[in-house]
Amino acid sequence: MPEVFVGVGSNVDPEMNFVRAIREMDARFGSVRRSRVLRTEAVGFDGDDFLNMVVSWRTDMALDDVMAALGEIEVLCGRSRNDTRFGPRTMDLDLLLYGDEIHDTPPLPRPEIVEYGFVLGPLAELSPMRKHPIVGKTFQELWLEKRDDMPAMETVSMPW
Repeated sequence: MPEVFVGVGSNVDPEMNFVRAIREMDARFGSVRRSRVLRTEAVGFDGDDFLNMVVSWRTDMALDDVMAALGEIEVLCGRSRNDTRFGPRTMDLDLLLYGDEIHDTPPLPRPEIVEYGFVLGPLAELSPMRKHPIVGKTFQELWLEKRDDMPAMETVSMPW
């Protein structure tokens, strides 16, 4: 069964939306493994800080079914598909990895893995020895190479 990794982000009522999203993912996929939650500045627009984390689980669900379930959870958290690309989010669930599969649509692995510390750091925390399917380096190696160039992130306690 492939291991799925999903980036979780919100800057609109993020604590409430994180709790709702994690409960929904636990109910649909079984207990998900969670990284710590990080507070980061908004990227690509002026706005409130985001909370970000990465979750993972193993699944026998098809890729399209996982994507559909993630979309349903976003909607349950108040996400509108009419939202601007770079703007406030009640919930953003980005499929980062589906096993070691490589796809153009959806883009897998997601390019954000090596671009943003709030994705790469939590991936390295959850699965340090897992190799990036294209780059071929472990997430720990990539994080150690890039962490000093990443913007500051603060760990946030959550009311799980």
